Amino acid sequence: MERPAAWVYVTAVNVAKDEVTKAARRSYAQQEQRVVRPSDEAMNVVTRLDIADALEALAPRQRLAVVLRYLASLRNDEVARAMNCSVGTVKATLHSALKNSRVDLEEANP
Repeated sequence: MERPAAWVYVTAVNVAKDEVTKAARRSYAQQEQRVVRPSDEAMNVVTRLDIADALEALAPRQRLAVVLRYLASLRNDEVARAMNCSVGTVKATLHSALKNSRVDLEEANP
């Protein structure tokens, strides 16, 4: 090496730049998290309230089918057993319920 002092200087500057860049990225990410979290949480609350309203608007049988299928994560045949009906009836009930809910949710959130 002809100029070791220059190499040390360039290396030190590059390391310092990297540290500043990393710190800026961390700071930016923390600011983004602070900004995004409240709006995400507010949106989650609004979505939950919209879903609760849509479920309340359904007929009791449709509500039961939707809750068992999507909230309790049962398969169609398990929902049919729980509701004491055929799988086809469950599918038709879910179809009608989701169709009605889409209309309600679209009206609530144009």
